[in-house]
Amino acid sequence: MVKQKRLIGIDLGGTTTKFAFIDKDGNILTKWHIKTDISDHGSHIVPNMIKSISDQMRKEDYNSQDFYGIGMGTPGAVDRDKGTVIGAFNLGWDTLQPVGATLSENLNLPTMIDNDANCAAMGEYWKGAGDKADDVVFVTLGTGVGGGVVTNGHLVHGINGGAGEIGHITVHRNGFLCTCGKRGCLEQYASATGVVKVAKEIAKKFTGKSRIKELIAGDEELTSKMVFFLADNGDILANQIVDRVCSYLGLALSHVGNTLNPENIIIGGGVSNAGNTLLQPTTRYFQENAFPSVRDSTRLKLAQLGNDAGVIGAASLALQFRNNQPLNVK
Repeated sequence: MVKQKRLIGIDLGGTTTKFAFIDKDGNILTKWHIKTDISDHGSHIVPNMIKSISDQMRKEDYNSQDFYGIGMGTPGAVDRDKGTVIGAFNLGWDTLQPVGATLSENLNLPTMIDNDANCAAMGEYWKGAGDKADDVVFVTLGTGVGGGVVTNGHLVHGINGGAGEIGHITVHRNGFLCTCGKRGCLEQYASATGVVKVAKEIAKKFTGKSRIKELIAGDEELTSKMVFFLADNGDILANQIVDRVCSYLGLALSHVGNTLNPENIIIGGGVSNAGNTLLQPTTRYFQENAFPSVRDSTRLKLAQLGNDAGVIGAASLALQFRNNQPLNVK
């Protein structure tokens, strides 16, 4: 029996590197992961990826002829044409890394690389909450806030790769200082760390009884997950924090909606695990701030693929490269 050709998806993270063999319809056939070894300035990362893929190919009796190519999502600044990455400091990559060429030479397959948030956006567009829409925006609320814009099946990159930086939309003039050097960026309010910042700020003026107030006063750990859990369980301060976070997120997404009017804006990342506790108030604030025709046509949705979005979206890059055309999801 003739084997159907497959795609290889890689989702590189600072702690874990995820891999998948995926069919041309976007279905995961095999997935696995390895620890990301960031020692020695990240010099072991690419060799470890090559070894892991080679071992898995041998295990399943595949060779390079059984695949169309490799797609990879990575942190850092990506030159898609050259297949290089720089500035992925959480990986130890502070100098230019010829990732694409090294993977291609060792695995004998074409390799396409893009930003990790863009790959997650493509994954949700193709097989997740994109729901066969032509135009989709993805925002991921994790340690930071990232985003990706898909128009007619193509990722929008901008002139210098800066498109989709939703986390750096200003939502509070002269607000919290961001790692980018600006103040008041969405990332400082709606990321996992941002939620905690908002909690500590509001708690200063809160005079009632609250478990959050007790945790802060006792210098105990407070997480965004705790904030949403306590909000679900009637903690008044927690609900005030969630309302503030969602007001900033809804405002930022209304700017995205007013600019692009996508069919779906998809919210993913760890903070999105709060579900409707996050989605409902965010949608309310989005609708308050969106232009009427945008409010009536752009939907806010929760992501569906979880940790698989990155590898699926990365694999789609290889398929688009092979076909030289955008994904057809209809």
